[in-house]
Amino acid sequence: MKNFTHYIAFALLAVAAAASPSCTKPAAHRELPTYRIGYMICNSEQETLERFRPLTALLSERLGVHFEALAIDTMNFPKQIDTLHFTHTNSLLYIMMSRHNGVDILAVEKRGELGARSKGLVVSRKKSGIKTINDLRGKTMLFGPMLAPTAFMSQVYALQQKGFDIDEDLASYHFPTGPYKHEKLIYAVNFGRYDAGAFPYYDFEIMARQGKVNREDFNILAEGPLIPYCNFGVTQQVDEALAESFKQILLSITKEDTVEIDGERVKVLSRAQLDGFQAATDTDFDIVRSMAKATNMPPYQEY
Repeated sequence: MKNFTHYIAFALLAVAAAASPSCTKPAAHRELPTYRIGYMICNSEQETLERFRPLTALLSERLGVHFEALAIDTMNFPKQIDTLHFTHTNSLLYIMMSRHNGVDILAVEKRGELGARSKGLVVSRKKSGIKTINDLRGKTMLFGPMLAPTAFMSQVYALQQKGFDIDEDLASYHFPTGPYKHEKLIYAVNFGRYDAGAFPYYDFEIMARQGKVNREDFNILAEGPLIPYCNFGVTQQVDEALAESFKQILLSITKEDTVEIDGERVKVLSRAQLDGFQAATDTDFDIVRSMAKATNMPPYQEY
């Protein structure tokens, strides 16, 4: 990565900042360097920024620079990567940008029952009578966005392993539109609009916990392997010392850390709907690469 002389002492600064209370006021006003963090839109642009602006503010406060939060649609992320310094994406987008743009991994989110991992499920409603993969032949299925690894690729891979081809063996398959696509696909199966759906494990877990659906109403027909969850990466524009400091701040954040934003002091992890962060290496994503190759997904697709 390109070296910037401004940040030779960043590692020492990060250690000192991490040891300070989260309510520490920023230094006296001065012109600060600005760095852009691109956050992949999951449910909607508004929801994404609502979740991650406090985390962005905390990073700015502790590192003594200005971070700008940008909500970017999944399909547009590769087009905007050259304008970004840090990325927050799913694991499939990470391997795409690692291969094509040299993005390096920093840390993975921990969230829900599976922590820093996630998986995709092929699910039917029990009332449908579909209990096995064989019962799914000739039926309809709803997937999530194609670049959502646990709402499309994982399910295609899991079905492939059982000798099931979605193009040959389903009567038809479809994709939801608009915001909150993961919720929409789970509801669509719950209300019988489709025979089966590609449920991301975490969304299924949360909707069940919130009482929106009952897990006992569904059959799990297949499930993909565990893969890294959403993650922070760093682009080639960023100095190594700043990248390492950014990573160490992420790993140090606790559930009690707060920041003031919009006149309100909020708990950063709670607002981001996270349990914390875990260090990661690029080899953790080799399983995602294997699945992408097997399912003809980016960045290995062949036309």
